[in-house]
Amino acid sequence: MSTIDIKVPDIGDFKEVAIIELLVKPGDTVKAEQSLITVESDKASMEIPSSHAGVVKALKVALGDKVSEGSVILSLEVQGEASSSPLPAGEGASSSSPLPVGTGASSSSPLPVGEGSGVRASTYTGNADLECDVLVLGGGPGGYSAAFRAADLGLKVVIVERYATLGGVCLNVGCIPSKALLHVAAVMDEVSHMADLGVSFGKPQLDIDKLRGHKEKVIAKLTGGLGAMAKMRKVTVVRGLGQFVGSHHLKVEETTGSGQDKSGTSKVVTFKRAIIAAGSQAVRLPFLPDDPRIVDSTGALGLKSVPKNMLIIGGGIIGLEMGTVYSTLGARLDVVEMLDGLMQGADRDLVKVWEKMNKHRFDRIMLKTKTVGATATPEGIKVQFEGLDGTQSEGTYDLVLQAVGRTPNGKKIGAEQAGVPVTDRGFIEVDHQMRTRAAHIFAIGDIVGQPMLAHKAVHEAHVAAEVIAGELLGQPELACAAFDARVIPSVAYTDPEVAWVGLTEEQAKAQGIKVKKGLFPWNASGRAIANGRDEGFTKLLFDDSPEAHGHGRILGGGIVGTHAGDMIGEIALAIEMGADAVDIGKTIHPHPTLGESIGMAAEVAHGSCTDLPPTKK
Repeated sequence: MSTIDIKVPDIGDFKEVAIIELLVKPGDTVKAEQSLITVESDKASMEIPSSHAGVVKALKVALGDKVSEGSVILSLEVQGEASSSPLPAGEGASSSSPLPVGTGASSSSPLPVGEGSGVRASTYTGNADLECDVLVLGGGPGGYSAAFRAADLGLKVVIVERYATLGGVCLNVGCIPSKALLHVAAVMDEVSHMADLGVSFGKPQLDIDKLRGHKEKVIAKLTGGLGAMAKMRKVTVVRGLGQFVGSHHLKVEETTGSGQDKSGTSKVVTFKRAIIAAGSQAVRLPFLPDDPRIVDSTGALGLKSVPKNMLIIGGGIIGLEMGTVYSTLGARLDVVEMLDGLMQGADRDLVKVWEKMNKHRFDRIMLKTKTVGATATPEGIKVQFEGLDGTQSEGTYDLVLQAVGRTPNGKKIGAEQAGVPVTDRGFIEVDHQMRTRAAHIFAIGDIVGQPMLAHKAVHEAHVAAEVIAGELLGQPELACAAFDARVIPSVAYTDPEVAWVGLTEEQAKAQGIKVKKGLFPWNASGRAIANGRDEGFTKLLFDDSPEAHGHGRILGGGIVGTHAGDMIGEIALAIEMGADAVDIGKTIHPHPTLGESIGMAAEVAHGSCTDLPPTKK
């Protein structure tokens, strides 16, 4: 018998992720690959497995702690040679060091095709109804982008989508409808302050049916456009639930109506290559009762009514965006979050500005608190809370929104039948070309990992489609395509918006990276002052290591304020291009704009800004 330390494996670009759940305790016997803790970052959570089997001797972490690659989770008593021989990667459905969200796509080398996956493809011997070069499973932003790019490159494409329209969660029940409602909420909030400027409007009169109609029109315009573009590209759309039945065959149980009702008919599609873009679904807490007053983000977007009081379980971006809408329409909010702050992932100085502007929306913000139970009563949903310090409380709500992350759909598509292994958590491992362990099958989007964001999926989609086209058409310049993005921006479309990209100040501190900060407050921005919204700021971080010799490249940045999401792309571009403070500061930005705050933040870092008082030397 010997004792070893179990550590956090490679989790990609994510640093200082918070522990939201402990899954084992001292004395427990664990198997190799058994999950030990659950951590959370941005919009999703992931479980960290054990690399060995044994008995837990002592936990080295606690609930709420932040961990990174190499952090010790626990000490484990193991037998024999296990202490020096971890489980070979690929045994079973997942490796001992699973690729968490996003790392599969950024791997520097291909996955060993078929090696040690423990998954053998089934053989399908029946007839096929359709044949194609490329089969795309899933019609979300990643799926339709992959299908359209492949078609544009000259391939015959079939896309399988379970719903009546393309667009997936994002266009139908996610990003787009939520932004339509957030825009309305922003206008209502803005108008409420106009009396102070000498212009008075009457109290808003809410017609909730018309508001829902506006949201549906926005969705219809976009999804209708996608349908037309599919026809223009001669992409065949098959509606139904897809399941792999062999290495080159997919069976589709056709669906009808407005949801996923099965029609009773099916089709089999045979393909040369496949792209899995099956997405994710909202996590549902198992202890919550089945009641129409308990909803996920999709249910909240249905906007059936405006509650008097609303509970948001989870203090991430999705919950806070929906909370903004319902609050503006008249609801009072409570939010419960297990960690020590809302909107995890962003620097606290950005979030602090948002909190100051939005404190009026909340009756209670319960941090370091977990939801432990709920009961449906005629008066409302009665919910019990327990703080990490043991304090207990409860509340009764007209509406409860579950916003605790999303889980991938990897286990719902029969991927193993095609020779594609799926991890215990439902993710599919991919290499830098988005290729799975089955050489002819690719995967993109939420199903390959964090961050679960549409803009990441689209770029992964183009890579997969180009690699496939290059291989099938004999075009090596396409076949060598790879996903090598340096950064992926994040945006909270709240009021004010909070956006960040690349290295955060908190990450830099935790990793011991020396940075030079340039921060430009919007109370010195003529445009922000004229807009009556000067609460925000723009912050840029530059490499200040000795090797940079005072001319370090930009490593990250954050913006809080109106239209922050529209501006963060410039900072992402600067990072991708390797710009330094001089490059950004000497780029002439139009005046007066909010965007010029990016140039001025660079000038602050460089020491040449004349729109702020001189810095003390």
